Amino acid sequence: MTTKDPSEYNVRAVERALKILDCFDEKNPERGVSEIAKVVGLHKATAHRIVTTLLNYGYLERADDDQRYRLGLHLAGLGFKVIRRMDLHHEALPYMTRLVEKWDETCDLSIFDQERVFYIEVLHGNHALTIAADVGQRLPAHCTASGKLFLAHLPEPELDAFLSKPLQSYTEKTITSPVELRQQLEIIQQQGFSYDNEEFEEGILAIAAPIRNHQGDIIAAMSIPGPVNRMTEDRISEITDSLIETAQTVSHRMGWLI
Repeated sequence: MTTKDPSEYNVRAVERALKILDCFDEKNPERGVSEIAKVVGLHKATAHRIVTTLLNYGYLERADDDQRYRLGLHLAGLGFKVIRRMDLHHEALPYMTRLVEKWDETCDLSIFDQERVFYIEVLHGNHALTIAADVGQRLPAHCTASGKLFLAHLPEPELDAFLSKPLQSYTEKTITSPVELRQQLEIIQQQGFSYDNEEFEEGILAIAAPIRNHQGDIIAAMSIPGPVNRMTEDRISEITDSLIETAQTVSHRMGWLI
């Protein structure tokens, strides 16, 4: 059987855009469109269209002479996300494992990306429980414990923009009123943790605590979801204390000092 070359599946326009980004290096931090077209092997008009698109999305920016281009700050932001995520995962995983062993419940780790909760790790307990999230999955922010934690600490303009959009209902308990959600977010901000009481998935209650970086910014959320029949009032209180303590420990390892 003949194995196809993986490059045969490349999308041509994306491949061209990536080649343009790759043509910038330490020796050539800035290039004009004609130079880019020559280096990458494109017609100048084609190169110009791709450069303009990359410029509009922040992957390129204009140089001081307004004639040449250089890599944009959006790329740096993506790079920092990758580095931060790798460090975060490495530091958090052992402590998440201990939480699962202690409570025999699922523990997940997520970041806030594109106004949704993006899960980067999920560890399962021994109970037969299928939770809504899995690694690589994105879930809505307004009705998940981790999501509400992120929203509670958004800058006001970003929160206003988020709440200006319709809030989808997933269960009878989903908060779809921007006013009501904002009130709950204020409480979450004050208490430092959040709950999701069957707001995304019926029968599931989740608790989330923040992980901070060296500047005190919330960079991730650690959450423990479980079925409401196991989440008694006393157990919720105990798990919450344990989760907050663990999240703070990971935060300290990420450079946060109280």
